[in-house]
Amino acid sequence: MTAPVFVVGEAEEGAFRGAAPGSRFVLDGPEGRHAVSVKRLRAGEDVVLTDGAGRWAGAVVTDTEGKDRLVVSLDDGGVREEAAETPRITVVQALPKGDRGELAVETMTETGVDAVVPWAAARCITQWKGERGQKALSKWRATAREAGKQSRRVRFPEVAELATTKQVAALLSGADFAAVLHEEGSEPLATAALPGAGHIVLVVGPEGGVSPDELAAFAQAGAEPYRLGRSVLRTSTAGTAATALLLGRSGRWS
Repeated sequence: MTAPVFVVGEAEEGAFRGAAPGSRFVLDGPEGRHAVSVKRLRAGEDVVLTDGAGRWAGAVVTDTEGKDRLVVSLDDGGVREEAAETPRITVVQALPKGDRGELAVETMTETGVDAVVPWAAARCITQWKGERGQKALSKWRATAREAGKQSRRVRFPEVAELATTKQVAALLSGADFAAVLHEEGSEPLATAALPGAGHIVLVVGPEGGVSPDELAAFAQAGAEPYRLGRSVLRTSTAGTAATALLLGRSGRWS
C-alpha cells in the first residue's frame, strides 16, 4: 500500500468498533496536525487508517478543519485485518549509548521485525533506571509507532519492558530458533537451519560484547552463537542486518 498511514486509537480501545463502509472518522491532535499541516492532505486523497495491531481500512479525505483536523470516510472495503506473519522475529536488543537505541528500533521496524526486547546486558554502559528508564522505553515505543507508519505497516512491532538476562534466557528457551550474534568461533547465520514457522529470537549484544556468563546462560536455554559476516557491526545496526537476512531466508520477503 502506498497511501499514508495514520493511527486511530489503540487496539485495546476498539478503534474500529461499529465501523462500516462510509463511516466517518476525524483525525485530530498530533495525527491530524501531521495530516493537515505537514502532509497537506486535501479532499479526495487516499489514506490508510490502522490501530497498529493489524486492523486497517482504506479511507478518502472528505474535509479539513483548521490546522489539525482531518475528516475521512471509509472506502467500500471496510475494515480488514492483516494476519501476523510467520515465522515471527523478535530481536533482543542490548541498550546502546545515546540515541542509537531509537536508531536500532527505527531501522528494525522499517525492515520488518515483529518485536523488540530491550536488554540490560552486563556490559551495557547505558542503564535504564526509574523515571529515566520509563522515558527511554517510551521513546523506543514512539519510534516503533512512527517508523511503522512511515514504512506503511499496519501491524507495528511490540516493544517489551526492559528484560534481565534471566528473562531473556526464558524467552530463548521457548523459541523455535534462538541465536546470539557473536563473532568469535560461531557459525554463519546465513547458513543456519531456520524453521518455516514459529518464533525466531535473536540476541544482539552491547558494544562490549556478550559476556561469557551470558553466553553460557543463553546456551543452556538453547541459543547458539552465530556471526553475520567478516565485519563487526555496531549494536545499533546488527539487529537490522540480521532481521533482513532472516526475512529473506525465511521466505517473508519472497
